[in-house]
Amino acid sequence: MKTRESGMPEEAVWSRFFDPEAIFDALQLGADTGDTVDFGCGYGTFALPAARRICGTVIGFDIEAEMIGISRQRARDASLPNVRFEQRDFVAEGSGLADRSVDYVMHFNILHAEERMRLLREARRILAPGGRVGIIHWNHDPKTPRGPSMEIRPRPGDCHRWVIEAGFTVTDPIVNLPPYHYGLVGRK
Repeated sequence: MKTRESGMPEEAVWSRFFDPEAIFDALQLGADTGDTVDFGCGYGTFALPAARRICGTVIGFDIEAEMIGISRQRARDASLPNVRFEQRDFVAEGSGLADRSVDYVMHFNILHAEERMRLLREARRILAPGGRVGIIHWNHDPKTPRGPSMEIRPRPGDCHRWVIEAGFTVTDPIVNLPPYHYGLVGRK
């Protein structure tokens, strides 16, 4: 089941919208983080730099075969042995990972999906006790250069509420991730 989306631009355009290292610093993805999942990995924009940073393995899921192929090639080119990519309809089928098997889940620019609670519950299921879900999304501002339509784009308060409803604890405030995003962390 494909999520509602705004379309993926060319990789060179897409990568200019993010500073993965600053996002990871703000959302508590560090060198001591074990296995990590990137739902909707796209070009590997976050999965690849995460693999360089963490002590575990990054598993990137995407429904698009083209995105998986690009990400796999980029991982090979970068000689990253601790990342793997799987084409999977994770919204309809889940991740296929064991309960309590990962330390961190990235839900980056994906909670505009119609099945957002399904995605958050899957994150909670696969996270080990104390594990974290990192959320980023486009600012609720029509002047952003990309992002889903304003009708389906969540506001920071929406994401905060959904994370709590899914059973996570949120102790830190929502963070600004300039120039176009905000983020928060939920803990299992």
